[in-house]
Amino acid sequence: MLVYVINQYQQPLMPCSARKARLLLKIGQAKVIRREPFTIQLLFGSSGYKQPVTLGVDAGAKHIGLSASTVKCELYSAEVVLRTDITNLLSTRRELRRSRRNRKTRYRQPRFLNRVKAKKQGWLAPSISNRINAHFKVVDNVWKILPITKIVVETASFDIQKLKNPDISGVEYQQGDQLNFWNVREYVLFRDNHTCQHCHGKSKDNILNVHHLESRKTGGNSPDNLITLCETCHKAYHAGKIKLKQTRGQSFKDETFMGVARWFIFNKLKEIYPVEVRNTYGYLTKNARIKASLPKEHYVDAFCIAGNLQAERLNYYWYQKQVRKHNRQIHKLTINKGGIRKKNQSPYKVFGYRLFDKVKCKGEVGFIFGRRTSGSFDIRKLDGTKISAGISYKKLLLISKRKTCLIERRGAASSTAQL
Repeated sequence: MLVYVINQYQQPLMPCSARKARLLLKIGQAKVIRREPFTIQLLFGSSGYKQPVTLGVDAGAKHIGLSASTVKCELYSAEVVLRTDITNLLSTRRELRRSRRNRKTRYRQPRFLNRVKAKKQGWLAPSISNRINAHFKVVDNVWKILPITKIVVETASFDIQKLKNPDISGVEYQQGDQLNFWNVREYVLFRDNHTCQHCHGKSKDNILNVHHLESRKTGGNSPDNLITLCETCHKAYHAGKIKLKQTRGQSFKDETFMGVARWFIFNKLKEIYPVEVRNTYGYLTKNARIKASLPKEHYVDAFCIAGNLQAERLNYYWYQKQVRKHNRQIHKLTINKGGIRKKNQSPYKVFGYRLFDKVKCKGEVGFIFGRRTSGSFDIRKLDGTKISAGISYKKLLLISKRKTCLIERRGAASSTAQL
C-alpha cells in the first residue's frame, strides 16, 4: 500500500512505500496526519523529487470516480457515493414549517423580493449545489496529498429529448409533449383519454383525479409520474384497498443535473487550480476502457480519463460515502398516545461513541449505524453488511471519529474481467 507524503510546508510530495514510512516514523523524522488514506508529514526540510501526475475525474450525479497516475503507475483510486436525500429532507422541512406557520401565526402575504436577488447571482438548488461542492471537495483532498500537474474531467452531455424520442429532429425540439395544453393536468387527462387507468371506467365515476405514482415530494409533477384515476379508485388506493400496476416512467433527474453542472464544474476547477485543466467526453472514455479490456466501474473510468493506460494499476481503491453532518429534527412526526411526541434526536455521544464512528468489532472494521442508550450498537460496513446487530460498547475499539465522508478500502476489480 502506498503512503502519501507532504513536507513541513504542507506541500505534497511523491508517495513512498510502507517500509520507508515506517522507518521515518520510527526515527522521528515524520508524523502521521491522516489515517485513510495513510498520510505522513516530514519534520525536516525536503523539496522532494516530483513526477508529472494526472488526475482523472469521472463527474456524476450519484457517483464520482477519481484516479491519479503517472506514466508508470497509478497512485490513487477512489469512488465517491454522493448524497441523494437532500430533496426529501428539504421537502419535509418545508411541510413542517408551513404547518407550523399555519398553526402559530396569523396570515401574512407571501414575500418573494428577498429571493430574486440571490437567484439572479447564479442561484442553484441545494440538492445540486451540494453535489457540485462535493466534486470540488474530493478533488481538493487529492490535491493535498499528491503533486497534481494536470486535471482531466469528463463532461457528459445528454440530449433528453433524443432519449425520449430517438427520431426527433429539427423544429420538433421546440414542440414538446405539452404543446397547446394549458397545464400538466390537462395534458395527462388527454393522454389517458379521460379514462381511469385502474378500472378503465367500470366504476361509472365521472370525477377524475390526477394521481402521483411517486409522492410529489420526491417524484415531482412530471407527466411520467402522473396517471388518471377516478374518484372511487383514488380514494380506494389511499385507503389501502387497491394496488396500482402502473409504475413511474423514466426519470431524467441525473441527466438534468449533468446538463446544469458539467460546465460549472469544469470552469470552476480552472479557476481554483493553477495547472492545466481540460475536458473529455464519455465516448472517448468508453473506447479507451474497451480497448484496455477493463470493467465498467467509476474509478476505472477515471483511470481511462487520466490517459495513462499503460500505467500499472493499484490492486485496491478507496470507497467513500457521503453522510449528513447533523440531524436537527427535534421530535418524530408520529404523535403517540396521550399526545406525547417522541424525541428524534439521540444524545451527542453514547458511551463516548457517535453515529458513523469507525470501530473495530469482532476482528473486522465497520461503522456505527445505530446506537441505543443501553450501550448496544449496530455495526455495519458501508455496503450494508452487518457485523453485529447489537454488540456492547465495551467490545468496540475506536479507530477514527466520524466525518461527513466515510472511507473504506476495497479490492479493485480485475483488469481481465469480461465486458
